Amino acid sequence: MVEGLIGKKIGMTQQFDEQGNAIPVTIIQAGPCFVIQRKTEEKDGYSALQLGFVETNPKRKPIKPVSGHFQKSGVQPTKVLREFRHDTKEEAKAGDQLLLDIFQVGEKINIMGTSKGKGFAGVVKRWGHHGGKSSHGSMFHRAPGSIGSSADPSHVLKGKKLPGHMGDERVTVKNLTIIEADKEHNLLVVRGAVPGANGGYLLIKKANFQAKSSTEEKKE
Repeated sequence: MVEGLIGKKIGMTQQFDEQGNAIPVTIIQAGPCFVIQRKTEEKDGYSALQLGFVETNPKRKPIKPVSGHFQKSGVQPTKVLREFRHDTKEEAKAGDQLLLDIFQVGEKINIMGTSKGKGFAGVVKRWGHHGGKSSHGSMFHRAPGSIGSSADPSHVLKGKKLPGHMGDERVTVKNLTIIEADKEHNLLVVRGAVPGANGGYLLIKKANFQAKSSTEEKKE
């Protein structure tokens, strides 16, 4: 079984449960995806499927080498290509279409994406430092303060939290629950937030660890 699909973040909204509690949810376009290439242990050293995410309105034409790669599978060129691990026992060939049928309502999934870039940020915004006093006469407001000792070890320790580039990183959110699955429009409704801005690409994978529900924990 293919362990995941490529998706695109549509946006966030909220739903209400039977008790009237508001639940934040994220709407994701999951697929459709086509198998572009199958990689095997004999040829590539590992077993995986290269998937292409199909978009309705591609904005640019691919270059010739990329077009040749897609011609082998008989699929129109796609903007996004990603690999997913695949069980060698199951038959899958280039050109096969994959839909969100591989996911079920109530299933736990892991979602990977690129977080929003914040540019250069100081330690207060980037790491949540408290900073100094805001009173008149203070010369220490949002500065990082001392970053090392003078005598020993006489250098800045590795991993010291300092100002720098914030965001625009690969982030994984684990064990999100699927609330709804609209197979007609390839839409998944997931409880909670996922990384990235609206329109960002996501990797949706089955969670290896299925978290226990609160009722199961109480029984134990």
